[in-house]
This record gives sequence, C-alpha cells and structure tokens, in this order.
Amino acid sequence: MLDDKAIDLGRTIGQSAEYQALKRANDALNGDRESIALLRRMEEIRVQAGRMIERGEQPTQAMEEELDGLLSKVQVNPIYQRAVSAQENFDKLMMRVNDLILDGIKKGATSSIITLG
Repeated sequence: MLDDKAIDLGRTIGQSAEYQALKRANDALNGDRESIALLRRMEEIRVQAGRMIERGEQPTQAMEEELDGLLSKVQVNPIYQRAVSAQENFDKLMMRVNDLILDGIKKGATSSIITLG
C-alpha cells in the first residue's frame, strides 16, 4: 500500500506544472553550449580551489577573478535564469510536499485507528 501511494505521489509530482517547467528549463540549459561551457569552467575552478584549500593553500586572485567573471556572464543568461527560477519553484513544491508528509506522519503516529489497506 505504501509503495503504491509513493508511486502515485511521484507520478503526480512528475505531472505538476513545476516539474514540467523544470524539465523544460533544464533541457534548454543543457542545449545551450555557452552556458554549459561557463558552468563547466566554474566547476573546474571550484574543484581546483577546493583541492588547494584541502592542502592548506589559498586559491589565487586570478582564480577568484575568473570565477567572478564567469558568474557574471552566466547570471545574465536568460536560459540560466529560467533554469534557476524553475528549480526554485520546484524546490518550494517539494518543501510543501515534505511538510504535508511530515504532518501526516505526526497525525498517523498519534492516531489510535490502524489502517492496513
């Protein structure tokens, strides 16, 4: 029973406007070569800086400046902005769902009625 309800919830979430918008936005972002190149380079710098910090070193000023420049470029990209906005909206939906599930758990835990089906 629980598995069926979870599958149904997942199906409903997958059909939600928020999820569909997120899927479209991510597909568009993945199709935008410029954005992907910028994001990959940002990730490379982030990983490199993380390794430096682990070794007790400070990331270079040039790394910080390059990262700032890349971030400035990617943030003004409308395709990226749509993806970020869609992700935020989906995250809000999932927070509401999680809150409702938690509320249901609390009510179920205090209920003296046992349901098995």
